[in-house]
Amino acid sequence: MSQATFDDDELFGEAAAETREDVEQHLSAAREALPTADDIWETDADNVLGVLNGLKSALDVGEAPEHLRQAKKWYTLGERADAFEDAEDLEADIDAIEELLETIEAAHDDVGELTGTVPQLRGSLQDAHDDAGDDSDD
Repeated sequence: MSQATFDDDELFGEAAAETREDVEQHLSAAREALPTADDIWETDADNVLGVLNGLKSALDVGEAPEHLRQAKKWYTLGERADAFEDAEDLEADIDAIEELLETIEAAHDDVGELTGTVPQLRGSLQDAHDDAGDDSDD
């Protein structure tokens, strides 16, 4: 029975290609999990609170952070093993998605704050106008 011999360089090349593929797949999955431009732009709401609630829901990034984490993990492994011949594109994609996620999450937080503030403001304005109407009755 003959034993197959494996060339270390060939195995390393295969592993490097698989690692790059893993990074690319996770980056693609992260992009797919992000909301679309239309998701955050279009609305069917009847009032500002409805718009804000819809926008808050639309800004949900789903599993994108986990996919980005996995992409970064495999990228780091490949980089430290010096497995990539040309990884600038992967690094740029990771940075771009990471920056986009930070922007979306900040917008989500801002919308959440407005969602809490607008009803309070509405109530205060109603009270102010009701009080002004009471003063004119004197």
